[in-house]
Formats: sequence, structure tokens, C-alpha cells
Amino acid sequence: MWCLLRTICLVYIFGSIFCLIFEPLPRNPEANMNINEIISYWGYEYEEYEVVTEDGYILPIYRIPHGKNKSSHLGKLRPVVYLQHGWTLSASIWLANPPNSSLGFILADAGFDVWMGNSRGNTYARKHMYLDPHSKKFWAFRLSHIIKYDLPATIDFIVNKTGQRQIYYVGYFQGSLLAFGAFSANPQLAQKIKLSFLPAPVATVKYASGAIRAITFLGTTLTKILFGEKDIFSSSDAKYFVEFLCQRETAGAACNNILTLLYGYDPKNLNESRLDVYAGQAPAGTSVQTLLHYAQGVRTGVFQAYDWGSPSLNMLHYNQRTPPPYNVKDMKIPTAMWSGGKDFLADPIDVRHLEANISNLIYHKKIADCNHLDFVIGLNARNEAFDEIVAFINEDLSS
Repeated sequence: MWCLLRTICLVYIFGSIFCLIFEPLPRNPEANMNINEIISYWGYEYEEYEVVTEDGYILPIYRIPHGKNKSSHLGKLRPVVYLQHGWTLSASIWLANPPNSSLGFILADAGFDVWMGNSRGNTYARKHMYLDPHSKKFWAFRLSHIIKYDLPATIDFIVNKTGQRQIYYVGYFQGSLLAFGAFSANPQLAQKIKLSFLPAPVATVKYASGAIRAITFLGTTLTKILFGEKDIFSSSDAKYFVEFLCQRETAGAACNNILTLLYGYDPKNLNESRLDVYAGQAPAGTSVQTLLHYAQGVRTGVFQAYDWGSPSLNMLHYNQRTPPPYNVKDMKIPTAMWSGGKDFLADPIDVRHLEANISNLIYHKKIADCNHLDFVIGLNARNEAFDEIVAFINEDLSS
């Protein structure tokens, strides 16, 4: 009992000293809101649906059917834009900044019907028709499963719900990888996409750098020992520590610099006053097996299905000794891309190789100073990419 009391006193004393030295910044109301609450907080209407994949995963998707000026859209069939988040993120990443700098809100205010999806295993997508989300079986999925099941189920649902034959697709990092995999292997699905917009695009990740590269070279056995065999990078108590530390006047810059170890160096483009919101929304989690799948891509430099580790196991799963590749050239959808010169995850060398293999590339903007996060939450994201996406859609509609 005395030990417990002494510990409490020490925590209180040192916590008080810390707070006196590092003045806390004002807390943002959205820091611990969910997606529906964020949308409502900013005065927008929303709809929420559940998509069930062929293999039983239940994926929530969110719709902002119109901008704040609802009357200007009455009676109009609004163009549909679907937003697919990146690795370990959720649909909330498209809403992490105020409306004038979050792509989800910008598109809605531009007159579009905005849909935002969630990949299996993130904070919002941990339900299944019959698997327990605490079981290893629930978490036994790789990128190949998201490509084969999640994206087709989500896009089919949106097309059927809106009655539109084609929609516009925005895929950030993993969202671009899913697009190249799904749309190249599934021509019927690709026909439902009018244009694809890919910020921080990847297919191969051979040259990925930063802290994530070190993790991917741990090997399968050590990765499972360290992280287990279920989820990884999920929201946890650590986020509260990050929110507490990073919401200090003096510590915000330090937290910003720590992020550069993961995503690339561009600290001037991050709004440090919203670090509590970012920490509250990300990371949102995924399976350990998706990490192993990325690690395979870093080691091999090949965009392919998951390697089971032996010719016999690959033969069992794929009826061939090696994992089948995804052929980017088979995706014929008109594609626009935005890439960063300081992006650790979508490295410029990987992007250059990707660019050479895209069959219908209509635009590629290379931004020398941008890192990975800049394409979704950066201070210059609207000027560098978001407004251009709106312009591309409007131009396509008028043609």
C-alpha cells in the first residue's frame, strides 16, 4: 500500500513539474471523436452503411451526400467520389483537418457525393459474420485479401446504392496499391471507375526507407514474436501519452520531428496545433500479416500475392510454386498521381518504376519537398493536390 501511495505521489509531483515547464496547447474538440461525430461537428450530414465481403468481414463505409449548402444540390445527380485510406489508417484521415483543408469536406462542398471506406482490421472494421475479432483466424488476412474482397465489395455497394455506372476513385498509399491490384486483376471492377487519383502512389516498395524499413527486415519469426499474430499498430493507451506529450508548447516540434523518422522530413508542413487530433485518429491498426506482406515487397521489390514461404505451400494456395504477380500495366483506368521527393514510404525510385508501367497515366505531379503525410494532412495539401483533384473531376464532367 505504501509503495502504491509513494508511486502516486511521485507521478503527481513529476507530472505537475512537467506541466509547469511545458505549457499545454488548447485541446481540439475532435481529438477523441469518431467519424460520425467529426462530420456532425463541422455541420455536415452523413450516412453510414455496412458492407459485407464475400469472406464475411463487415466494413463500415461513410457518406457525406452533399456540402453544407444542401439547396444548391437538390434535384441533381451528384458525381460519386470514393476515398480509400492508407496503411494502418481509417476513413477518418480524410477528415482530420478543418473543412477547408480536409479532402472529404472539400469534395462535398465542391458538389460531389463523397464516400469513405475502411479496410478490414482497422479501428472501425473489426466485425465479422462468424469469426471472433479476438481470434487469430480473424487476423489471418493479407493485402491480397483486401484487394480481392474489400475493394470490390465496397465499390459494388456504392455503385448499386447510388445508381451510377461509374465513380471516381482516390487512393492514398495502400489505397493506390489496392487499386493497381484490384483493377488490373478484375476488369469488370475497373469498368466502374472513371478516373483514379493516387496521392503517394505505390505498387512496389523496394526502396521504402525510415523506421518502417527496419521493422520489415525483422523476418517472419521475429516479427511474430515481437508483435504477435493478430493486430498491429492499433489505437491503444499509447495514443493518450502521445496526445498529452505532443500537446505541449515546447514538445510539439519534437513530436513533429519524430514523425519525420517514419514518413520523411518536412516538419514545416504539419499543423502542430492538431497533433492531438492526428494521434486520436491514427494509427488505426491492421493485421501483422499485412506488415509481413509489405516486408516481402521491401525484400523482393515485386508486387505480388503473399509468399507462404515454400513452393509446396504456394502450390497449395495458388496452384503454382511462386506467388502470382499483379501486373500494373493491365490497369487501363486514366490515372493522375502526386508524389513527394521526401516520402519514405512511396519512395521516388519506386514511384519512377511505377510511372513507367502505368498504361494510362494522364498526370503526374512531383513535389520535391513533400513527405508521406503531406498528401492527406499537410498544410499545403489543398493547394498541391486537393484542388487539382476537384478540377480534374469538373473538367471530366464538362467534356
